[in-house]
Amino acid sequence: MAGFVQIIEYRTSKPDEVAALMEDFRAKREAEGDGPAPTRGITCADRDEPGRYFAIVEFESYEAAMENSQRADTTEMSEKMMELCDGPGAFYNLDEISSM
Repeated sequence: MAGFVQIIEYRTSKPDEVAALMEDFRAKREAEGDGPAPTRGITCADRDEPGRYFAIVEFESYEAAMENSQRADTTEMSEKMMELCDGPGAFYNLDEISSM
């Protein structure tokens, strides 16, 4: 298997606040340097549905992603993010089978 991807689909009227929260989380995690971390993450805005966003987070493996999900700081960040959202998010866990 090539890797593992988590996608979070969410809606928010506060995209700048969500972006700042995610950047703060990334910087703290990088500075600590402990535990599993995503290999890559991007955020996308839906051109066809304003206010709809996707966070796409890549991991080396499913196990690394699940270990990351169990961390207290990940849970805290996720709770804060959902407070900034306009309704519940949708979460997708995907095995990567190929890439271009």
